[in-house]
Amino acid sequence: MDMQIWRVNTRTRQSITQPVNANYERLGGRGLSARILLDEVPPTCDALGAENKLILAPGLLVGNRLTSCDRISIGGKSPLTGGVKESNAGGTTGMALVMLGIKALILEDRPDGNDWWILEVNKQGVRFIPATETTGKGVYETTKILLSKYGSQVALAMIGPAGEMGMLAAGITNIDKDHTPTRISARGGLGALMGSKRIKAIVIDPAGGERPVIVDPAGYKAVQKALSQSVLAQPQTKGYHDLGTAGNTNVINFMGALPTRGFSDGRFEGAENISGEHLVETIRQRDGAGKPWHSCMPGCIILCSNVYADEKGESIVAPIEYETIGLMGSNLGIDDLDVITRLNWHLNDICVDSIDIGAAIGVAGRAGKFRWGNSDQALALVDEIRKGTPFGRMLANGAGFTGKTLGIKQVPVVKNQAMASYDPRAIKGTGVTYATSPMGADHTCGLTFRNKMDHLSPIGQVEASRKSQINMAGYDTLGACIFAGFGFGAAPETVPGLIKGRYGWEVPPDFLQLLGRETLKVEREFNLKAGFTPEDDRIPAWMTEEPLPPHNVVFDVPPAELDGLFNW
Repeated sequence: MDMQIWRVNTRTRQSITQPVNANYERLGGRGLSARILLDEVPPTCDALGAENKLILAPGLLVGNRLTSCDRISIGGKSPLTGGVKESNAGGTTGMALVMLGIKALILEDRPDGNDWWILEVNKQGVRFIPATETTGKGVYETTKILLSKYGSQVALAMIGPAGEMGMLAAGITNIDKDHTPTRISARGGLGALMGSKRIKAIVIDPAGGERPVIVDPAGYKAVQKALSQSVLAQPQTKGYHDLGTAGNTNVINFMGALPTRGFSDGRFEGAENISGEHLVETIRQRDGAGKPWHSCMPGCIILCSNVYADEKGESIVAPIEYETIGLMGSNLGIDDLDVITRLNWHLNDICVDSIDIGAAIGVAGRAGKFRWGNSDQALALVDEIRKGTPFGRMLANGAGFTGKTLGIKQVPVVKNQAMASYDPRAIKGTGVTYATSPMGADHTCGLTFRNKMDHLSPIGQVEASRKSQINMAGYDTLGACIFAGFGFGAAPETVPGLIKGRYGWEVPPDFLQLLGRETLKVEREFNLKAGFTPEDDRIPAWMTEEPLPPHNVVFDVPPAELDGLFNW
């Protein structure tokens, strides 16, 4: 089956298929999204205008149920940052697209009217169906309606009320193997971009499709087995299997980098109550729908996801992740997992980024508009987002917008995107990533907290970030989860081995890094043409001046070193 580019014009409601450009053949996921964006989208265009494009691109290894390697990358010019954006997620969207032979699905132009549409994508092509039944509804109800109509075998990518209202922190959610709509491409406002195209949901029916051809089945199977063994052998895999990403809570709190009360402290006195250990213990104690281990993609062997249930055993949300625990928990002074998971459910249903919303409410707390630890008020503020009140819209336009509106300078953003749950003053390598990544303050672009180094010292942080950013851009281009990276890192020969087995390509041992460097180069070129300067590659000045307890450190990696990160 030959892969193709599918283009959908959202104004004329016409679609075409094209053969894959030779320059795109050895790209996928984040790398392909960035290349299409640079080639086709004017960098200075209005991110919510007709010239921007929404790009859904499965990674190079998607489609054969390779463990943790079936992710979907969604990209476009970010309405939030004004620069390049890719946000990837698990679930079933990537697999379904590949089974239809789709290398990239590109939504173009912008409708003249205000009608909302469901985009049907199947073996026969593309159809626009009025979205009358789902307009204005949250993603949980939308999922039930669409699965009832199309059956349980389809994949869904959809927006919620936040995307419909054009909120700049709106995301796009994908369903997982259990049909739960919580695999969110959350960052950068891509939900607002999808909303500008007046597409409520994309329904992808892989019926009649097939998995990608493997050129060398025996060779591929042998390397696949080696990768699985490598993944399972890593201690990090056991940690994420046992506790999920929530296991980071106690670790980062011990390091003094857990965002607390608006990024004013690095340690939270209630951390144990919201830790991964307490999360798993609570799930086990409550009979019913809760699951301490769960996978977001078919075939994953890590099982780092979870299903959190209430005291009656009824599911609240799946999953609860460390980033939400940090930003909607300790950052707001809230130490109750039941509250955080309910906040998480509402944010998922509205389909908005919990990182930027948590940071925005933290900024509101600094302005005296939110009382630290007040669970009822936090829930009320999230409800304001759902209702689209002026205050709710302010929060849902992100922490940067909230800070400017309320006159607060202590705003944890880079390129207008909120930092995740690792304060850069105490984990400086991740701070370098926040500062220099073309994506803005995005932890998935290059975490360093597991590196064996002095995280409080500025020495060596640029190099640590550089290596992590290159690898992560490579993994995102392959369609690999960050946690599969532990296995790939221990057995780097598996990357070229899998590529050769699937495609028959002879690639060098450092193919992963080649993909990563090229992707970052293209992303950076887009941002430069969009008007970004070295001053955009900086941690906010207040974090270089205000010490973070308990270590009383500031971010002090020299700007000259930041400027040299991309000199390879």
